[in-house]
Parts: sequence; structure tokens; C-alpha cells
Amino acid sequence: MLLKLERGFDKFANFIGTITAIAMVLMILNVFYDVVMRYFFKSGSIAMQEMEWHLFSVIILIGIAYTLKEDGHVRVDLIYDKLTPRKKAMINMIGSIIFILPIAILVGLSSIDNAVEAFHSMEQSGDPGGLPYRWIVKSLIPLSFLLLIITTVGFFIKNLNVYKGISEESSNYNLKEDMQHLKCDLEEHRFHIVNIDGKEDEEQESKK
Repeated sequence: MLLKLERGFDKFANFIGTITAIAMVLMILNVFYDVVMRYFFKSGSIAMQEMEWHLFSVIILIGIAYTLKEDGHVRVDLIYDKLTPRKKAMINMIGSIIFILPIAILVGLSSIDNAVEAFHSMEQSGDPGGLPYRWIVKSLIPLSFLLLIITTVGFFIKNLNVYKGISEESSNYNLKEDMQHLKCDLEEHRFHIVNIDGKEDEEQESKK
């Protein structure tokens, strides 16, 4: 049951990662367009320039949730790297409950009013030719922390599976490690036989 939940949350986080990747590509194309128009054609668009930080906001805000799934957030690893997988999983679970969830809920709830106010006032760019509907960007703040809360639950379940020893990643890793050890043992004893008296004689390599 927990493994199925872990897979479900991982698929959801991967979908978020796909959206972030698409936004990254669009931002690169946007910047490329702005640079070419500015330096080769001496022209430009305020709307396209503002679109750069709009897309950048999507990448940062939406990408927070996917980065947690990949365990890619910056941390100070003074002791963590030396711990066993079970102890690492315990630290991740405690950190999720004590630090991530409270902050995500606090920031998410406090940013809703700002997004609603921007929607009712139909806030737009203050520059001529700028982008309208700035409330869309501001609404990404509570949305991003909602996604973070969802992926935090998945992150907790994933580490719970590691703590219980039923994680797919740990299982696959152990299998590969055992296969590698077995392969090394076979290679080491490939040309040796052991007699009944315990003495080891080297077997001549068979002629090809």
C-alpha cells in the first residue's frame, strides 16, 4: 500500500517537473528572442521582457515541489552523509513535519489574500506595453506551496518506506550490489578448485 502511494506521489511530482522543464525551455527561447531583437534589430518588447521573469517565477515556484521529490534542495551535510539510510530517513521525516509543512502552510495561506486582491483589482504591469493579469503570477505563490505540501507528504511516505526497508530504490540497490559481489566471487574462483583435503589447486585454463 505504501509503495503504491509512493509511486503515485512520484508520478505527480514528475508531472510538476515536466511543467517546470517546459517553462525552462520557453524562458530560454524568450531570452534568445529578446537578445536577437535588441542587438541585431535595435528593437524590443516590454511584454516579452516581462515574460522572462514571469516564466522564471514559474520555474522557481513550481520547481520547489519537484526538487523536494528529487531531494535536491541545498543542505549542510556535516553529519547526515555519514548516517545509515534508516537514520537519514528518520531525519527527513522529522524535518518534513517540523520544518517543511509548517512553513509551507504559513506562506501558502498568507499569500492567498495578496493573490485575491490582485485578481479583484485586475493588477497589471505599470509599464506601457507591459503584461496584464499579474494576478496569475501572484496566484502561483499559494499554488506552489500547495504543491509543496502534497510532495512533502509523498517525501514523507518515501522515507517511511526506506525506514521500514520496503523502498523500491533500496531494494534495487541491494540487488545490484549483491549481483556485483556474486560476479566478483565467480571471477575470482573461475580457475580454482578445492580438493577434499582442503588444499586448493589451480585449474589450468581450458583451451579455446
